Amino acid sequence: MKFQLLLAAVNPQLTYEIIDKAKELGATGATIIPGRGIGGEDKKTFFGLTIEGETDVILFVVEERIASSIIKALDEYPKFQASEAGIAFSVPIDQIAGIQSQFKKFKEAVKKK
Repeated sequence: MKFQLLLAAVNPQLTYEIIDKAKELGATGATIIPGRGIGGEDKKTFFGLTIEGETDVILFVVEERIASSIIKALDEYPKFQASEAGIAFSVPIDQIAGIQSQFKKFKEAVKKK
């Protein structure tokens, strides 16, 4: 079984919608890291202070076919398509430890695909 790390940097208002959608498609859990980001648009300033947008970075470890399904669903999700809503991508995982308890769930999710 091959795994991908799916990263989604999203507007915090969308975080739990994104996680719920990913779980519907086979993700078994997520890690949320709060952050700040600056997109492609000009930085906003207020009295000389730069205002950075808040973002949540959501990490999912999923089987590679599930990663593709999640990325496709996000790409088609209207709220995610909105300006500055977020970005998502996946990277292959060469080695992994600590997820033995999740293997049964991963196998079940892959069978559904």
